[in-house]
Amino acid sequence: MEDAYARSVPEVLDFFGVEPSKGLTDSQVALHAKIYGRNELPEESRTPFWKLVLKQFDDLLVKILIAAAIVSFILTLINGETGLTAFVEPFVILLILAANAAVGVITETNAEKALEELRAYQAEVATVLRNGGFSILPATELVPGDIVEVTVGCKVPADMRMIEMLSDQLRVDQAILTGESSSAEKELESTVATNAVYQDKTNILFSGTVVVAGRGRAVVVGVGANTAMGSIRDSMLHTDDEATPLKKKLDEFGSFLAKVIAGICMLVWIVNIGHFRDPAHGGFFGGAIHYFKIAVALAVAAIPEGLPAVVTTCLALGTKRMARLNAIVRSLPSVETLGCTTVICSDKTGTLTTNMMSVSKICVLDSFHHGPLITEYSVSGTTYAPEGIIYDNNGLQLELPAKLPSLFHLAMCSALCNESVLQYNPDKACYEKIGESTEVALRVLAEKVGLPGFDSISSALNMLSKHERASYCNHYWENQFRKVSTLDFSRDRKMMSVLCIQKHTQIMFSKGAPESILSRCSHILCNDSGSTVLMSASIRDELESRFHSFAANETLRCLALAMKLIPMGQQSLSPHDEKDLTFIGLVGMLDPPREEVRNAMLSCMSAGIRVIVVTGDNKSTAESLCRKIGAFDHLEDFTGHSYTASEFEELPPLQQTLALQRMALFTRVEPSHKKMLVEALQHQNEVVAMTGDGVNDAPALKKADIGIAMGSGTAVAKSASDMVLADDNFASIVAAVAEGRAIYNNTKQFIRYMISSNIGEVVCIFVAAVLGIPDTLAPVQLLWVNLVTDGLPATAIGFNKQDSDVMKAKPRKINEAVVSGWLFFRYLVIGAYVGLATVAGFVWWFLYSDGGPKLPYRELMNFDTCPTRETTYPCTIFEDRHPSTVSMTVLVVVEMFNALNNLSENQSLLVIPPWSNMWLVGSIALTMLLHVLILYVPPLSILFSVTPLSWAEWKIVLYLSFPVSI
Repeated sequence: MEDAYARSVPEVLDFFGVEPSKGLTDSQVALHAKIYGRNELPEESRTPFWKLVLKQFDDLLVKILIAAAIVSFILTLINGETGLTAFVEPFVILLILAANAAVGVITETNAEKALEELRAYQAEVATVLRNGGFSILPATELVPGDIVEVTVGCKVPADMRMIEMLSDQLRVDQAILTGESSSAEKELESTVATNAVYQDKTNILFSGTVVVAGRGRAVVVGVGANTAMGSIRDSMLHTDDEATPLKKKLDEFGSFLAKVIAGICMLVWIVNIGHFRDPAHGGFFGGAIHYFKIAVALAVAAIPEGLPAVVTTCLALGTKRMARLNAIVRSLPSVETLGCTTVICSDKTGTLTTNMMSVSKICVLDSFHHGPLITEYSVSGTTYAPEGIIYDNNGLQLELPAKLPSLFHLAMCSALCNESVLQYNPDKACYEKIGESTEVALRVLAEKVGLPGFDSISSALNMLSKHERASYCNHYWENQFRKVSTLDFSRDRKMMSVLCIQKHTQIMFSKGAPESILSRCSHILCNDSGSTVLMSASIRDELESRFHSFAANETLRCLALAMKLIPMGQQSLSPHDEKDLTFIGLVGMLDPPREEVRNAMLSCMSAGIRVIVVTGDNKSTAESLCRKIGAFDHLEDFTGHSYTASEFEELPPLQQTLALQRMALFTRVEPSHKKMLVEALQHQNEVVAMTGDGVNDAPALKKADIGIAMGSGTAVAKSASDMVLADDNFASIVAAVAEGRAIYNNTKQFIRYMISSNIGEVVCIFVAAVLGIPDTLAPVQLLWVNLVTDGLPATAIGFNKQDSDVMKAKPRKINEAVVSGWLFFRYLVIGAYVGLATVAGFVWWFLYSDGGPKLPYRELMNFDTCPTRETTYPCTIFEDRHPSTVSMTVLVVVEMFNALNNLSENQSLLVIPPWSNMWLVGSIALTMLLHVLILYVPPLSILFSVTPLSWAEWKIVLYLSFPVSI
């Protein structure tokens, strides 16, 4: 039933054909189960493993490599080659692809846990009225029309419409759904609001929320997927993960590279058509196959096989650094996405605030004898931890607050007129509440005031264990007094009272809305003497003025506390007793902002990142909090910068677009609005980070370019996010953004390094083919260079130091190319030099080396006709492994010098010396050691078709390699 909130109780009961005194019959239950289904979130069909594996190969460069491996394998078979070396190339290519695929599959199978963890918020059992009697049944057996009874501590088992109140009030903590910092009061009347959001549906109990006060009955109106929790699941299900900016750029670059490679391969093959009939190939078909093999080698040379592995490694190194900053990354590519974030949509409750109500102001009558003097105290501490200091009007610390009569009685009343529990959770290492957050705030205040007596009481309290300290002072007062009777809070009285006995004294303690308590007070307690004086009109006016100031200017939630001596022997309370009270004091409490948030938000703004605060709370409360944070001081007022969800939806499309560009605050939102906001910003080409901690945040976290969950948040939010803040600290986002920017800069550097190296290899093979000289490098040698000698320095470039002004630059544009036109030209020049130097080393050995044949250049160009004519040298000279070894060594060494070029994009080695990145120096040393190993260790030298070099050959290698640095 979609509109149960707008219908009266009889209408809803008639719709389901149920009597409120008897519940459904067995036949009705069976019928409703058939119509509406089971009360559980349906399981999601998982992607088959084979589809996940195939998905990893759905990439253009990968497909080209697979084709190259297959062609290489077929050509080897056609040529009748046998032995291990013949199949090394296709085997190595496939091994690399398999490793990359394995990483991808593992990442994807770990990603989709959020939907499963939504089930944790479903209730397990429910108290249900059926066939005229109550029974406890599994919550999964509930059907629409069932009458369910709920009480304090119950998890609501389905979406239900209230039909009967069994206590004075019923309050529900629905923060996981709406993000509201305080519990919501439920009522029986139907709601007339149009476009009602969850907060407006005051007669509906939502599945997965928790009852914190009262008792009532409700009729089930939605089960399983047709609940508020079910709509969150559907929203997450229909949210496609966005490709990260780096992934998009690499895909674009891969497509561009694939076209270039295909063009060059075809060109090399066509250029050599005239050589197909050369006798060395044994006919036209043999020549076509030979040059096709060269084209395949060219494809292998052009594709940076090590790039996915190096990108993954660099991002993984970044995640380790970010973990030290309390930012735990769940999705590797999101590390880089942080670097181009332009908007952070921050959840208010629990993210910018602590989500723990705490008393921040106390107002009492200080003295009456020198004219009525009202005094205020401020209280520090923003969590449920019983740690904080009370300051007087002048900002001076009170050493022993419990010595002051008003504060002493305030603590006593806070501890006794209270139904909540404060406890320490050793597993989470934090203090937790059971019950209303406002009542827990009073418990914490009682702990901060402390106990009367010894001067050393404060240091004695600090020596207790955290478990004992949680409620030590509260337990002291509960042991001093015995509770006899409780008068629960009601909506008409707006107050609560308890009757307590201590020896021969009976006292009634009351707390409630200031206007209700003040109207019932005839006396007031003085803080200087502990005496009681008559409540005068001037004192009453002054207290009301302070109350309105607390509520309006500081948006504090205010409670007044009072007491009254009751004659001995009275065993119960009635509303008639709640008159002629003695006023103790007024307390103002709030869900306080985190202390470090202001500087973090200012850092975001200086880095060109806009912050939008998103909350389910009402507009005035949220605006007040934003002013308290101090980060929005540049806005004179919030007009045009602050919108409720309904206000925003009513704007015409053009004004919505303008509003999005100026928005700083978005209030009264529910889950669908958060996701809508993210999508709208993404349509304006913003890169959106969304922070949150509740179940209600999960769809938006999943949709955002980077979802950031709080460490103390729900498992659902964490699973739907890309990153988790272990310390729940908004400030950690700023450190993570700086790290993300640095990682992107380093990623660009090593991509350019690898691309310039690959351009060198392509130029080398292309020039050799055009000149008609023998193959300079074998495919297996190219693979070795691409994977090992390119891969190690490229990974080490990821350790380049962060620029000092990394958070002063504006976010990079989402469409900024990884390799821009000018840079591509620079690296084309470097690549051309690398390729020509490699060919030069090959030609030098044949023409000038003392260990070589010293051929005329024409003979080298016509090597393939050698067997058909008489020569002064044996034709086997062209199968010597020295020239390709010199070429390969030139290629390796020139790339080591090129790696040093990538310590910075624009600064030279004179400004940034090599030892600024010792990892790079170490990787170059390791690469050269590995290269020397394959040259001088026989089994490896045979596998890679290389041979040891003489000192003269090494000197030429260095002469040809060093100029790339210049």
